Amino acid sequence: MTSLTNLPPIARLSSRVIRILGCNPGPMTLQGTNTYLVGTGHRRVLVDSGEAKTADAYIKLLDSVLSEENATVEHLVITHWHHDHIGGVEPVRKLIKKLFPTDKQPTVWKLPRSPNDTNRSDDEKSIKWEPLKNDQMVEVEGARLQIKYTPGHTSDHACLLLHDENVLFSGDCILGEGTSVFEDLHDYILSLKKILELQPKTIYPGHGPVLDDPLPRIQYYIRHRQQREEDILRILQKERDKPMTEMDIVKLIYKDTPEKLWLAAAFTVEQHLRKLNKEGKVLQEQGGWWIIKGKI
Repeated sequence: MTSLTNLPPIARLSSRVIRILGCNPGPMTLQGTNTYLVGTGHRRVLVDSGEAKTADAYIKLLDSVLSEENATVEHLVITHWHHDHIGGVEPVRKLIKKLFPTDKQPTVWKLPRSPNDTNRSDDEKSIKWEPLKNDQMVEVEGARLQIKYTPGHTSDHACLLLHDENVLFSGDCILGEGTSVFEDLHDYILSLKKILELQPKTIYPGHGPVLDDPLPRIQYYIRHRQQREEDILRILQKERDKPMTEMDIVKLIYKDTPEKLWLAAAFTVEQHLRKLNKEGKVLQEQGGWWIIKGKI
């Protein structure tokens, strides 16, 4: 954790955006979940809510910001279902009710999961949220946010484009440091390309520092995955007379990587293979993976 950029608990990033850390640092969350208060008037948008286990510390920070800004939260937009983004919804609602007892409670928004993703987290079941739609606008004084459906990290992942500044809130699709994990690599690469087409001048990520020159980072994410894909296809072509498991491929591609990391590497390789299968380049049978002739 010592190599990470030091981020203050509260930071004004522009006249429209204040970042508030979720007070939940860790190996997967880096410095903690970034939440963002967006807008310039009394009623604002909060992007993400941190997680339940560190909610007390986070709510103290949010309380101080709202009091100083004389602001409330009209819309709470959750970028995806992971507990470090959705887990603080109820504590945020309780804070707003305490600060503004006669005001309407914040509307909680989230994209639904894809039809073939039938899982639901406890948070998704217990929290009352409204379904977002791709390209939907969420507007408050000083901010027009457009929802961009960007699946891959999860099937319900949303980024938000702040039209007034050409800034993208990227959730966990793109991180301020390191690379992101994903559930579906095929969808994830398409989402990265979609973000690249938007040409945002700045990215406010779900974790890590602001990216002021984000396009090279996005291009690196795509190139990194394309290189790994080429490695896998080359191995399947070389060993085309027998099926290969994910771990067989890991042992060749990651031979210089400590064995304790091979299981995680196998998950990544599996995601690449499933993407290649969707594209008709490999098939799975007889307990392993094969390259389809002429598809390298």
